[in-house]
Amino acid sequence: MHHIKTIISGTGSFIPENIIHNHEFIDQRFFEKDNSVIESSGEEVIRKFRDITGIRERRWVNKDQNNSQIGLLAARQAIESAGIDPETLDQIIVAHNFGDVFTETIQTDIVPSLASRIKHLLGIKNPACIPYDIIFGCPGWIQGIIQADSFIRSGMADRCLIIGTETLSRVVDVYDRDTMIFSDGAGAAILEKSDRDDDSGILSTAAVSHTFEELGYLFLGKSNEPESDPNVRYIKMHGRKVYEYSLSQVPLAMKTALDRSGISIDDVKKILIHQANEKMDEAIIQRFYRLYGKKANPAEVMPMNISELGNSSVATVPTLYDMILNNRIPNHRIEKGDILLFASVGAGMNINSFVYRQ
Repeated sequence: MHHIKTIISGTGSFIPENIIHNHEFIDQRFFEKDNSVIESSGEEVIRKFRDITGIRERRWVNKDQNNSQIGLLAARQAIESAGIDPETLDQIIVAHNFGDVFTETIQTDIVPSLASRIKHLLGIKNPACIPYDIIFGCPGWIQGIIQADSFIRSGMADRCLIIGTETLSRVVDVYDRDTMIFSDGAGAAILEKSDRDDDSGILSTAAVSHTFEELGYLFLGKSNEPESDPNVRYIKMHGRKVYEYSLSQVPLAMKTALDRSGISIDDVKKILIHQANEKMDEAIIQRFYRLYGKKANPAEVMPMNISELGNSSVATVPTLYDMILNNRIPNHRIEKGDILLFASVGAGMNINSFVYRQ
């Protein structure tokens, strides 16, 4: 009797066509959180932003696209890549944070759930296919993987579809510089039971949550523009707090996951980390390696797509994984047998990680 393992049998992603370059914000009036106007020139604001985040451009959906629709597109790719019949899915887990937000409104629409909508759009009739959503901040997709893995190993499911999809362009405050961070996209994976002889599959997982003062690091709040309607709220972030929290806590969670797997850090081939901020992610990797008394080479071990795609929340990790598998990230390859470490951090504040043998 072989030990049951959970493998990723297919992946997919949707990258919106609309490229929004940094220079498109050059004439935008930005305000600080205290509603005072930012006097720096547009050029200086953009230069500083790029130096801090590494973001040159981001992708935003078309006016007629919404979150469940782009999640569906990534899901279809993953289903095709895995070569499965969607009717055989036991669960559809959709990670997001704002549901469907339609153009010209900022209202979250999550009834019915996005997972129910995507099940419907996939044409799945099977009543035993259970769709549900996860609201877990940016680490939502990884949390969906962790949950699906638990269901599969406990014998409650054989095959699950996990989607991370978000349209942050619909909830940004255009008077806040943080608008330039956020983007749209969707990524998906099929997870299934495997009793193959090889060692591929999920080896270990870890998750932590800090909800005392950390609770308010990411939140919905009124626009920075002084005359704005205080009842209309947008995504807001205490960037410095998120940065400091992530640097101190994310490496520890990654270490927990890796130690549970029994794998040496020297055997980790790639670290796929939430694309939040280039400098922050590099610092997290350096600190993670330091926990083992080692030095990291971030350019070698950490593939990045944030400079082109921005931060699409739950979509960053599955999108990055799918792009590497399809040779769309220069200088990065994933081969059979490679050890991968996935990690994310976001609103909650929540952090999670899993170790996977390809």
